[in-house]
Amino acid sequence: MIDTALSEIIQKIAAYAIPFLFAITLHEVAHGWAASRLGDSTAKMLGRLTINPIKHVDPVGTILMPAILLIMKSPFLFGWAKPVPINPRNLRNPSRDMIIVAAAGPAANFVMAFFWAVMLRLLDSFGGALGSSANFFVQMIEFGIIFNVLLGVFNLVPIPPLDGGRVLRQVVPPQLGGILDRIEPYGFIIVIALAVLGPLWMIIRPVMRFITTGMLSIVGFQG
Repeated sequence: MIDTALSEIIQKIAAYAIPFLFAITLHEVAHGWAASRLGDSTAKMLGRLTINPIKHVDPVGTILMPAILLIMKSPFLFGWAKPVPINPRNLRNPSRDMIIVAAAGPAANFVMAFFWAVMLRLLDSFGGALGSSANFFVQMIEFGIIFNVLLGVFNLVPIPPLDGGRVLRQVVPPQLGGILDRIEPYGFIIVIALAVLGPLWMIIRPVMRFITTGMLSIVGFQG
């Protein structure tokens, strides 16, 4: 029984590792790349504009959290990379450019999700040549779609320090912006509480379903 459970965990790690690491790594690289294009080279100078996952590993978000969720057989897997440093004062137009920089991360995840959807379509058409290993690749690709959509939608929740909160901070009046600034140190605790208690998923799940269904429809899957 223990060997079976361990085997399942190892199989999941093998299938999930590549899409998971690319999802969280390219999310952060997208932030840094956008900032670099808009005048802030902080991430570039620190060597963070690389797809090498080692440069982006966060001990808690990249290793500990996913490991705990896998061991607990959680119905979902979540994690994050070390945030890319951004200095808004270096941006050419800080108010406008911070919106672009913040939105770049989720946008990268949606692009990756679409890439995995295309891979799923190709596998559906030509996967017979893979034989029994096709199931492994289906598991990898499906996780790539779901996790990237989850990461993109989750980060668009308008609570700082999530990307959606940073976008909201730039478009609201200064008085409300000040309130968001005071909320930010506790933002992640608020988000976790909303996730554990359930309200957050009531919003995220329908949005994820809509985006995922739309992507699969575009590549030829009819739901």
